Amino acid sequence: MNVSLCRIYLHLPMVQNLKAKRSISQRIIRRIRDAFPVSVSEVDHQDLWQRLTLGIACVGSEAKITNDVIVQVIKFMDKFRGDTELLDWEKEIIKGI
Repeated sequence: MNVSLCRIYLHLPMVQNLKAKRSISQRIIRRIRDAFPVSVSEVDHQDLWQRLTLGIACVGSEAKITNDVIVQVIKFMDKFRGDTELLDWEKEIIKGI
């Protein structure tokens, strides 16, 4: 079993309260889940209005396949046009668990 993990850091410049942030984060999470076979969750900065950190995981039998899925998610988020700006991302592959 191989696991590819990613942490994506987003800026939400138009958000003025946590309710608006939650609305945007739920929409982004739903779109990622609908488009890719991954698990997604908000993993940090829950109390900051204009910061969103998502944790993404993909599990599979081959590291190349799981890595390719994570790369596609990163590209998707980079092209995502909405109320977000991709600040940074980190990726990790855990092989042969």
